[in-house]
Amino acid sequence: MILAGDIGGTKTYLALYQWKQDRVDSVREEKFYNADFESFEEILSEFLNPPEEPIDSDEFEDDPDSEQASGLPDEPIEAACFGVAGPITDNRCRATNLPWVIDGNALASHLRIPKVQLLNDVEAMAHGILVLRPDETELVNGQATPTGTKVLIAPGTGLGESILYWDGDRYHPMASEGGHASFAPTSDLEIDLLRYIRTNFLHVSVERVLSGEGLYLIYQFLRDTKKNEPTWFAEQLPTGNPPALISEAALKGKPEICVQAMELFVAILGSEAGNLALKALSRGGIYLGGGIVPRIVPLLKDKRFTQSFIAKGRFKRLLEALPVHVILNDQAGLLGSASVAAQLARAS
Repeated sequence: MILAGDIGGTKTYLALYQWKQDRVDSVREEKFYNADFESFEEILSEFLNPPEEPIDSDEFEDDPDSEQASGLPDEPIEAACFGVAGPITDNRCRATNLPWVIDGNALASHLRIPKVQLLNDVEAMAHGILVLRPDETELVNGQATPTGTKVLIAPGTGLGESILYWDGDRYHPMASEGGHASFAPTSDLEIDLLRYIRTNFLHVSVERVLSGEGLYLIYQFLRDTKKNEPTWFAEQLPTGNPPALISEAALKGKPEICVQAMELFVAILGSEAGNLALKALSRGGIYLGGGIVPRIVPLLKDKRFTQSFIAKGRFKRLLEALPVHVILNDQAGLLGSASVAAQLARAS
């Protein structure tokens, strides 16, 4: 049995798998809201030792598995891997958006297993790409290719990037903090956006605009410079999740300010995806993941994304041929952690 987890800024997903070689469905899986817990160890304890529910003794009288009423299989955990939203150093992570320090070696002692591997959350998602099924991605540019270096760009709470280096035999997913590189505007409107953001931030990273908060910041820029925010929509924003409301409104085509905000977001995403593709020469494909992208697939099929993606001068023809995939499975990070845990179990 292996244990896998995806620890984000807001939620944590944990799952148990009987994963030996190829991908299998989880035996048990649960979602936790981090604000309800003081540490990751508390979440682990609740997942591995859930409160027992009342059992009908007549129903289970002749059931040989009745001792497993808690929902946990009576089989030891051999290995574990957790993707964490933050940089990993010496198998230890101070989470970026949580007051937690997660130590893989300490967790191994806590779980009484030989090895617990920590991965950056986007690195875990990169491992997940390698086990996705064909129907769990959607092609939005180019033609699919079987091999070659791949890249991953994932806007969500923040902006994650990763490279999957192809050595001619297998892939090597690598962690990156590319989302904190400087934002490079490519149009007059984007230059104005940069100037707007620089009134509050000395360094404007790509993550500052390509994230949930970034989408809302783009909306605020258009509101303050174009003066086209309708009152009825302005009244909705304080009552909900602004990035989600903006993206949903853009897909419906109104109000116009939301359409414009999402068009600008998509153009910047296309440009950054093209930058990453060139830096890694990712003939194996570009993968778009994270919490925002799967919800805006129709907008990514629009020419605005493709035009920004290929607008790299003499390398336009190269980029036109590169496949761009949208990751539709929102548990790619969890699957990636599980695949690494399975490798650890096989090696032990």
